[in-house]
Amino acid sequence: MGDVTLAAASGGLRRALPFWLALGLFPVAILAAWQGGWWIALIPLYGWGLFTLLDALTGRDESNLDPATGEDALRWYRLVTLLWPPLQFALIFGMIWWVGVADHLGWIEKIALFFGVGVASGTVGINYAHELMHQKSKVERWLADLLLASVLYSHFRSEHLLVHHRHVGTPADAVTARYNEGFHRFLPRVLWQCPQSAFASEKEMLRRRGLPWYHRSNPFWRYWALQAGFLALAFAIGGWTGLALFLYQAFVAIWQLELVNYIEHYGLTREYLGEGRYEHVKPRHSWNASHRASNWLLINLQRHSDHHYKPDRRFPLLQTYDEVEAPQLPYGYPVMTMAAMVPPLWRRVMNPRVRKWRADFYPAIRDWKPYYKGGNPKPRGAA
Repeated sequence: MGDVTLAAASGGLRRALPFWLALGLFPVAILAAWQGGWWIALIPLYGWGLFTLLDALTGRDESNLDPATGEDALRWYRLVTLLWPPLQFALIFGMIWWVGVADHLGWIEKIALFFGVGVASGTVGINYAHELMHQKSKVERWLADLLLASVLYSHFRSEHLLVHHRHVGTPADAVTARYNEGFHRFLPRVLWQCPQSAFASEKEMLRRRGLPWYHRSNPFWRYWALQAGFLALAFAIGGWTGLALFLYQAFVAIWQLELVNYIEHYGLTREYLGEGRYEHVKPRHSWNASHRASNWLLINLQRHSDHHYKPDRRFPLLQTYDEVEAPQLPYGYPVMTMAAMVPPLWRRVMNPRVRKWRADFYPAIRDWKPYYKGGNPKPRGAA
């Protein structure tokens, strides 16, 4: 029996190891900080370029693990998400200390280095926080809060769980990018609307319990305290320069997150049924991507159709869908995020796919104008 258990564990490790490739960002960042100069470019090249190349070489992975797989069989997958938070903490604050003592780094190099730190904390860190916040374990949820606080985006937990998952594809969800809306218009809109909708949702939950918004159980007190703590730590270690670089990496991380949010649901809307009612969320309401290597980097985030269909599934168990069930992205997220930064190119690639999606899934809808800019009524119960 012991040999069988050992064999099963080693097999689970082999299958999980590709998802550990994201940890390579840490030695790459250390090498870049030590050498300076053009070596700093290795961080985004590793995070974006390497996995784009691997996507081209390894193709798509359309296999699915059994969704009934038990927790014990997933321990090697879970471990990487538990290791990341302390490593990210060491990376951010270690780099703040390092740039204060490294005489060989000029200002341009310091800014470039913290751009790379933001790529790590945004591309991977927020994504891991997203995985952890969906779990029942208090430890995992706390790790998610720490990761989000380290990029000053703590409200994302409330907004994602209470607003986005409930109201995706409707006018109540700010992060469902609208058809023909460029990313540069999308970003300021969500930066303004999402904190408000997150706070309003928590306030409404407290009201239903007969409690005021300022009650100690409001998670925003925890969000604000953690963020203030990280800001103070950055200042204590690096002074005003350290604080500025911390803020800069946070902005880069948030930009990365919102690029992904923009891609995941662009132009996809749930059918309005009248009287404030919308159809249930289905796999068709998220863009799916089965590109193998970028799913390693993003722990299957690109299987986003299934994540919205079954939000409580851990990342190894997320299922991929074919084009009959869900719309498909032509490339993985690293390529699609670069395309999103160029709105004419984005529209050329994606608008025909949105129109095809409408024809395939909603042939009975003739007038799409109310769906363009959130013209339909908000869902019943939306804050």
